[in-house]
Amino acid sequence: MERNPLGTGHVINTVRTLMRDDGLDVSLAAVARACGVSRNFLWTNWKSASALHLPALKAELAQAFRTAQRTHPSDGTVPGIIEHLCQVVRVVRGHPTTAAVARTAREAFPRVHGAVDGLLVGVVTEHVSDLLHPLAPHGGVWSDPALHDLPWKILWIARPAALCVEAVGDREWEGRLDGAFRGLLRDLLRPWAAAGPPEEVP
Repeated sequence: MERNPLGTGHVINTVRTLMRDDGLDVSLAAVARACGVSRNFLWTNWKSASALHLPALKAELAQAFRTAQRTHPSDGTVPGIIEHLCQVVRVVRGHPTTAAVARTAREAFPRVHGAVDGLLVGVVTEHVSDLLHPLAPHGGVWSDPALHDLPWKILWIARPAALCVEAVGDREWEGRLDGAFRGLLRDLLRPWAAAGPPEEVP
């Protein structure tokens, strides 16, 4: 692979910026212009625009969880986890990239609602698994078969609330989405709600 004089991080951050306006229409040529490198250089290192879109979207999802951690940090309890996840959903729904992808990928975007595997599904379930870890502090989600299934179930109910970009700016609509998501989370996490605060790991 040809050495990247700019650094992979710089290229991916450039793609993230471009995708906030142009979604999946961001091309290798557009990235090359913005980075000041040749299209051939990008093709040598990434092969396709999709190979740049995916890590950019992965980075945006990770940032959504970090943003939620700053504004609605989880304390490891069920109520704290629920509020954190509700904030992640709000951040994703209101993110300009979400709207841009919906606008530029009218056929592909609906498939995201039903995707069962792939990089982005893995990223979200990994973040949710980390968030649920305090509910089983001595082994995490892998130590409890019921808990192990939850990241996927949470993703399944989160996607309709997070990807309904048409609701952005409509306080009543967004409130209904958030309320439904919060209620479903309470139902899913009810078995762990009575356990009290998480144990401290020595």
